[in-house]
Amino acid sequence: MPEWLVLTLAMLAACGVVVIITLVRHRRAPEDEDPSETPDVIEYMTMWIGVVYAIVLGLAIAGVWEGRSAAQDHVQAEAVALHEISERVRVYPPEIRERIRDDVNAYVGHVVTTEWKAMADDGDLTDRGTALLQRLREDVTDYEPRTDFEAQAYQPLVDQVTAADQARIARGDSTGATMPGVVWFGLLAGAVVTIGMVFALQIRRTPRELVLAGLFSALIAFLLFLIWDFDSPYNHGAADAAQPFLDLFPDARD
Repeated sequence: MPEWLVLTLAMLAACGVVVIITLVRHRRAPEDEDPSETPDVIEYMTMWIGVVYAIVLGLAIAGVWEGRSAAQDHVQAEAVALHEISERVRVYPPEIRERIRDDVNAYVGHVVTTEWKAMADDGDLTDRGTALLQRLREDVTDYEPRTDFEAQAYQPLVDQVTAADQARIARGDSTGATMPGVVWFGLLAGAVVTIGMVFALQIRRTPRELVLAGLFSALIAFLLFLIWDFDSPYNHGAADAAQPFLDLFPDARD
C-alpha cells in the first residue's frame, strides 16, 4: 500500500473517530449540560498536556530526522567511495582495471537489488555483500604497481576501499528502527490522552468545534506518521534511500 494512501487513511480515521465520539457523546449528554461550565482546572490541564505532548513530538521528529540524515550520509559516502575507485583505477592496465570495475558493479548491483531488501526484511547486511566487498579489497590491494604513476594511485585506491567499508559498517549499524518500543508507547498513549482531553472540554457538535477537533486529531495522526516514516530510513522509501548508488552506477548489475 502506498505511503500517501496510508497517511490519508490514518488522518481520515483520526477525524472520523473524533467526530463519531463527539456525536455519540452529544446524543447521550443530559439536556441540561452546559459546556460553558467546564472547570478552569480542566482547561489548564488540557493546555499543559498539549504543550508537553507537542514538545515530545518535536523531540521525536528531531531524533528520527537526525537518524535519517545520518543514514543518507552513510549511503552517500559509500557510493562516492566506490565511484572514486571506478574512476581512479583507469591508470591501471586494462585487465586489472576491468576486473576491479566489475567487482564494484557486482557489489553495487547486489546492494541495490538484494541487500536493500534484506535490510528492510531482516534488519541486517548480507554475507554475499561482505564477500563481494572483500573480493574488491583483495583485487585492489593485491595488485603490485608497475610504474610510478600506478604507485601514486595505489594508496588512494586503498583508502577509498577503506572508506567504502567503513560506510558499509555504518549503514549496517543504522539499519532498523530508531525509536524504541517504549517511546512509541508513550507517543501513542500521549495522542490518546491529548485528543481525549478535547472531550473533557465538553465540545458540542457545532460545525466549528467539530472541524477544529477533526483537524487537531488529523495533525497528530500526520506527525505520528511522519515519525514512523522517518524511523526506519532504509525500509520506507527504499528507492529514494538507495538513490546515490543508482545515480553513480546506472548500469550496475548483480
